[in-house]
Amino acid sequence: MLYHILVPLSDQFGVLNVFRYLTFRTGGAVITALAVSFLLGPAMIRMLRQHQAGGQPIRDDGPEGHVLTKKGTPTMGGILILVALVVATLLWADLRNRYIWATLGVTAAFGLIGFIDDYIKVVQKNSRGLSARIKFLFEIGIATIAVFWIVSIAPPALATAVAVPFFKTMLIKLKIFFIVFAVFVIVGASNAVNLTDGLDGLAIVPVMIATGVFALVSYLVGHAVFANYLQLNHVPGSGELAIFCGALVGAGLGFLWFNAPPARVFMGDTGSLALGGALGTVSVITKHELVLAIVGGLFVLETVSVIVQVASFKLTGKRVFRMAPLHHHFEKKGWAEPTIVIRFWIISAILALAGLATLKLR
Repeated sequence: MLYHILVPLSDQFGVLNVFRYLTFRTGGAVITALAVSFLLGPAMIRMLRQHQAGGQPIRDDGPEGHVLTKKGTPTMGGILILVALVVATLLWADLRNRYIWATLGVTAAFGLIGFIDDYIKVVQKNSRGLSARIKFLFEIGIATIAVFWIVSIAPPALATAVAVPFFKTMLIKLKIFFIVFAVFVIVGASNAVNLTDGLDGLAIVPVMIATGVFALVSYLVGHAVFANYLQLNHVPGSGELAIFCGALVGAGLGFLWFNAPPARVFMGDTGSLALGGALGTVSVITKHELVLAIVGGLFVLETVSVIVQVASFKLTGKRVFRMAPLHHHFEKKGWAEPTIVIRFWIISAILALAGLATLKLR
C-alpha cells in the first residue's frame, strides 16, 4: 500500500525513493509486524482465555509434566501471527505482485483450516477436532489451486522444473508431475511444522530461522544480477517475497514474546499449518524446494520420527522411540523442556547455514 502511495511522489520528494528498495521495505515489514504483535497480543490472549475454558486439550498419554504446566493455556495464538503478517505485508509489499497474493492466499487458507480444527477442539470440546481426512483434502485442494497459479506465472523454462542444490544448471523436468511434487512440498511442510509445535517456543524459532533464509533466497533469486552471479535460477518478481518473509519473521518474534516458556498462549493448528504452508509456497516459487528440506531439516526429522514410530508399531508391535514426535521422546528420557527447545534451535541454525551454503557451493 505504501509502495503505491509514496513511490509516485518520489519525483517531487527524493527521500521517498527508499520505498523503491526491497531491503528498506522488508525492514519496515519486520518492524510493523513486530509492533502489531506487541500491541494486539495482550488483548488477544485475554479474549482467547475468555472463550476457551480449560485452554488447549492436553494429551493423556503425553509427558506427565504437561498436565501441570500447560493445562489452561489458551491456543489459537496463530491468529496473532496471521494478523500481524497480513497487515505488514499489505502495507509494505507491491500489491501488483501475484506471488504475494498466491503466498498470502495459501497462508490464510491453511490458517483457516487450522482455526476450524482448533475451534472444534477447544470451543466445542471435541478432542478429535477436524478429521485428518478432511484436513488433508482441503489442504491438497488449496495447494493444487495455488500451484497451478504459480506455474502459470513462472518463467516457462522453470515452471515445472525442480532445481537441484549444489549443481549449477541441473533442472529436473517433471512436467505435469511437478504439480504433485509441489503440492506434496506445501502440504508436507504445513503438517511437518504442525508436528513440531509441541513445546513452548519449539516451532516458532525454527520457522523464523527458515523464513530468514528464504527472505535472502527470494531477494537473490528475484534479482537478475545476483542470480546470474550466484548461478541461481532467476524468477522475476519473486524478490517481493522477501517482504512477506520479513513480515513473517517480525510476527514470529512478536508471538515468541508471549510463547516463551512458560507460554501464555500456543499458536495451535491455526498458526502451525499456516506457517508451514507459507514456507512450502515460498520454496516452490523460488525453485528451492529441495533446499527447504535442508533448512527445515528439523521439521523433516520430527515428521520422520512419527512415520517410523507408527510403521514400527504396526509391523512389529514395538516402538522405536519412547514417544513421537521426537521432542517428546527426549522429554520421556528426562530432558528439561528448555534444554530440548534450545538444542533444537541450535540444530535449526546449523541446518540453515547448510542451506545457505547451497547458494554458493556450486
